[in-house]
Amino acid sequence: MVFVGLWSTGFVVARYATTDADPLMFLSVRLAIAAAVLAAIAAASGAPRPDRGGLGWSMVAGLGIHATYLGGVFVAIDLGLPSGVSALIGGLHPVVTALAGGPLLGERLSKHQWFGVGLGFAGVVAVVADQFGGSSTAIPVLAVIVGFTATIGMSTGSLIQRRRCSGVPMLWGTVSQYAASATVLVTIAVAGRRTTIEFTATTIWSLVWSVGVLSIVAVLTMLWLLRHRAAASVSSLFFLFPALSAIEGAVLFGERLGFTAVSGFAIAVGGVALVTRHAGR
Repeated sequence: MVFVGLWSTGFVVARYATTDADPLMFLSVRLAIAAAVLAAIAAASGAPRPDRGGLGWSMVAGLGIHATYLGGVFVAIDLGLPSGVSALIGGLHPVVTALAGGPLLGERLSKHQWFGVGLGFAGVVAVVADQFGGSSTAIPVLAVIVGFTATIGMSTGSLIQRRRCSGVPMLWGTVSQYAASATVLVTIAVAGRRTTIEFTATTIWSLVWSVGVLSIVAVLTMLWLLRHRAAASVSSLFFLFPALSAIEGAVLFGERLGFTAVSGFAIAVGGVALVTRHAGR
C-alpha cells in the first residue's frame, strides 16, 4: 500500500510541474537526475550489472513505463485533459494487462479475479463520474488519444518487465530505463521546440518529490512487485490511484469529493483484494 500512496501523488505533481516547465522537458530533467542518483548508489554499493541482452530489454520496458506512460500523462494534462479523465483512461491499464497476461505470460486469472478486475474498473468510473458530474466541458481529441497511448505504453512495459527483465539487476536496470527514456523525451522536446523549464520554487519542489519519492522509491517498489508477483496482480493496484488522486485533489485544491467517489474507492479496494488474493508469485 506504500506504493499505491506514493504513486497516486503523480497526478498532483504533474499539475504543479507543468506550471513553469514544458512537460517533456521537465520529465527529461527528472529522469536524468534520477538516473544519476541511482547510478551513484549502484556504483558505491557494488551492485551487479546486467548483461547486454538484459540491458536491452530493460531499456525497452523503460520506454513503455517511463517515456510513453509518464510522457503521455504529462502531455495529455498539458493539452487540457482533466486529471480525473486521465485517471479513468489510466484505469484501463489493469484490464489491458490482465487480458494480455494470459497468452503472453501464462498468468491466467480465475473467475473471482476477473470479477475483481471488473469491480476495480467500476470503482474508477464511479470516482471520475463523481468528480465531473454533469460537466459538459469539451475535451481535446488529441489529449484523449495521447492518454490512451500512455496506457498502452504502461501495459506493454509492465508485460516486458515481467517476462524479460526478471533476472536484470534492479539498480542498474532502472538506471538504463531512466537514461533511455530521458534521451528519447529530450529529443522529442527539442524537435518540438518545447524546452522551457524555469527553476522556480514550484519546479524545484516538484523535481525533488518526483525524483526522490516517485522515480526512486515508488518505481523501485513497482519493479520489485513485478519481479515477485503476477503482472495482473500488480497492475490491479492502479485501480486505486484515481480514487486517491481525487482525495488528494480535494485536500490540496478543494476539488469535488462526494459520496459516489468514496463508494467508488471502496469498490476499487474490493476489486484489488479479489485480484491479489490468490495471485501467484
